[in-house]
Amino acid sequence: MKLHTLKPAEGSTKRRKRVGRGEGSGHGGTSTRGMNGAKSRSGYSRKLGFEGGQMPIQRRLPKYGFNNPGRIEYKAINLSVLQALSEKKGLTDINIDTLIENGLVSSKDLVKILGNGELTAKLNVTANAFSKSAVAKIEAAQGTVSVI
Repeated sequence: MKLHTLKPAEGSTKRRKRVGRGEGSGHGGTSTRGMNGAKSRSGYSRKLGFEGGQMPIQRRLPKYGFNNPGRIEYKAINLSVLQALSEKKGLTDINIDTLIENGLVSSKDLVKILGNGELTAKLNVTANAFSKSAVAKIEAAQGTVSVI
């Protein structure tokens, strides 16, 4: 092995254009950027949604609907889910921490209990909100309801 025979391993290096290194390199002059226009200038960055001066699609299309910034979104949990959870785990107290541990909601969710399904277990349920039918069914099963 001699110093003049050394070369990098196959595939370890990439051949890249060396632009702006004079006319002899084949990439001098305009440095492969073409002649005129914004893309040939230094510091060019295309704005998001720019369509070459044509009216962008987000301005061509009409605005529709209303997004309420004050909307509160709840994660809905039905009574049938609470019944199944109490039977499976043998729980009498169900709160948001219990629902998080069992993978039904995430820690950032607000929970609303809905009245879909039958409830036979006596449960003490704590959540952010309840529907009227859920409150009626929980209290009919001798359980208690508490709102956070």
